[in-house]
Amino acid sequence: MQTFSSDGVEIAYLDTRADDESHAHRKTVLLIHGFASNVATNWVQTGWVRILSEAGFRVVAFDNRGHGHSQKLHDLKDYGAPLMAEDARRLLDHLALRTTHVLGYSMGARIGAFLLLNHPERVDRIVFGGLGINMVTGMQGRGDTIAQALEAPSLDDVTDPGGRVFRAFAEQTKSDLKALAACMRSARAPITAAGLAGVTRPVLVAVGTDDVVAGSASGLAALIPGARHFDIAGREHMKAVGDRTFKDAVLEFFKA
Repeated sequence: MQTFSSDGVEIAYLDTRADDESHAHRKTVLLIHGFASNVATNWVQTGWVRILSEAGFRVVAFDNRGHGHSQKLHDLKDYGAPLMAEDARRLLDHLALRTTHVLGYSMGARIGAFLLLNHPERVDRIVFGGLGINMVTGMQGRGDTIAQALEAPSLDDVTDPGGRVFRAFAEQTKSDLKALAACMRSARAPITAAGLAGVTRPVLVAVGTDDVVAGSASGLAALIPGARHFDIAGREHMKAVGDRTFKDAVLEFFKA
């Protein structure tokens, strides 16, 4: 992992060009991971980096602020998807990448959406993984429950089932719990149906059929002109990201 400064915040990133200069002239895919995850967990261990590289793409991925090897910030004002999308945009600037395909998962899909909405000229094609219509309708108060689970003295003190899942995952990824709680409690800028109606880039929405977090893939796709949706059969939120059929659908979409 390398690092760069995103307006004073240290962001860690992976770039397959560092290992193979031939990747410099390939089409790039930017990967944006989900909440409490990181590049290694979301993209390397699941095989995404290898599969995209073998398919002929240059792969760039970064640890979101407060996550992985990036700088840990504990103030709510230092988070929020629009601000985190600027980390993505500055990384593209840092690497002199004018446009890129984008794959975001869960929180990463929200971040990718703000990159698309605020800087459409930087996005070629985009995949919203692990987040369907709830991108627009929101989490219905789940944010506070997850933050409370992260702030609890231990996992044993968390009784809410959903909160326990995120707390256990955060401990598994050896995350900074205080930074994650700040990220979860930060202001959630709305993404509106009207905003999505103006999207002109190709979009694929992919959600597990057993995912109770994301909301309907077809429901979100219906709000975006020309968007497609893909149902990841038999997968819940945490397991869908590594699904082979999901990978195949994304590869087909990016190569179209």
